[in-house]
Amino acid sequence: MKVLLINGSPHKNGCTYTALDEVAKSLKENGVDSEIVWIGSGAVHGCIACGGCGRTGRCVFDDGVNEISDKMAECDGLVVGSPVYYASPNGSVYSLLDRLFGICGSLAHKPAAAVVSARRGGTTAAIDGLNKYFTIRQMPVVSSTYWNMVHGSKPEDVLEDKEGLQTMRNLGRNMAWLIKCIDAGKKAGIAIPEAESGARTNFIR
Repeated sequence: MKVLLINGSPHKNGCTYTALDEVAKSLKENGVDSEIVWIGSGAVHGCIACGGCGRTGRCVFDDGVNEISDKMAECDGLVVGSPVYYASPNGSVYSLLDRLFGICGSLAHKPAAAVVSARRGGTTAAIDGLNKYFTIRQMPVVSSTYWNMVHGSKPEDVLEDKEGLQTMRNLGRNMAWLIKCIDAGKKAGIAIPEAESGARTNFIR
């Protein structure tokens, strides 16, 4: 069992990483492996709706999204971490998720969670933005004992956010528990729900 954690901050070992690392430690303590993938500080291209992924299953842009999709195919859960910019996630995270969720066919029914880091405010709005990706792909959203956020301007500040770190640890425990429950259900013969498809309504007549 393994969880992919995406570090969407331009700072590899900053506040967002500090929060994700706490989740990863908790996952390990509960018998689940993890990998933290940093999206880097370079440009992440936005989706241009070219349709290339529909023909090949791969994105036409080579900036790491295809590799993250490959990693996700081998994982049982997903955590997306982002700093908060103007009460929203980092724009690079949005660009990455727009494309990842378009090409990755192995997302449905895998537990997912959003983690955000802020100096002060805008956290719940940023979490809402990230959660929408999960809910459109039938991914159970994992919660904790508070909203999944930490506060601070630098990693040392985050380490002083005792409640934030506690929230990260409880998130890891809940993620590990749900992944194990899903695995136990599969072993017990409980089939994954089969979703209907094909109905598309256009409200412009």
